Amino acid sequence: LLFVVCCWCLYSMRAIIQRVTRAAVTVDGAAVSEIGRGLCVLIGITRDDTPSDVEYISRKILSLKLFENDGGSMWKKNVKDLGLEVLCVSQFTLYARCNKNKPDFHMAMGSDGSKEFYGDFLEAMRNAYDADKIKDGEFGAYMNVDIQNDGPVTIVLDSNARLPGCVSFVRYSILMFKFIPHLSL
Repeated sequence: LLFVVCCWCLYSMRAIIQRVTRAAVTVDGAAVSEIGRGLCVLIGITRDDTPSDVEYISRKILSLKLFENDGGSMWKKNVKDLGLEVLCVSQFTLYARCNKNKPDFHMAMGSDGSKEFYGDFLEAMRNAYDADKIKDGEFGAYMNVDIQNDGPVTIVLDSNARLPGCVSFVRYSILMFKFIPHLSL
């Protein structure tokens, strides 16, 4: 039971949020989406993610104060405050485990449910903001993503961050397994 809870806390929906001056996605040389100043968000979905993960991640992306105000003070405005765009790109490789030389992606949600789940995420983003300002790549395609990071500012956001005590519980669990090697599951 302890191991299952530990894994649940370690793997959650993930967003790599980058403040950009511009970002674009092309597939086979054809432009799919592009934005000017705003956020480019790489989204990783795990097989255990739920609608509450979508709600948390979408709300947090749109609320993070990553921009300056009119007076030049940093960390005062979010994309909604400034009417900026967001380019979202689904990226299962955010859940690569590299215990060996070949990456293992078994923690990522399988292709059977991930397209619909990613669509739910985009819908949540569009419902919470101006739908025309939420752009995305082409799900499942081999994409070229051109990101001009501004700052650079890059934030890693995991949906398990909303769970109080999760990180400390994981640390406690790891320590417990380290110091009690005879404990078996």
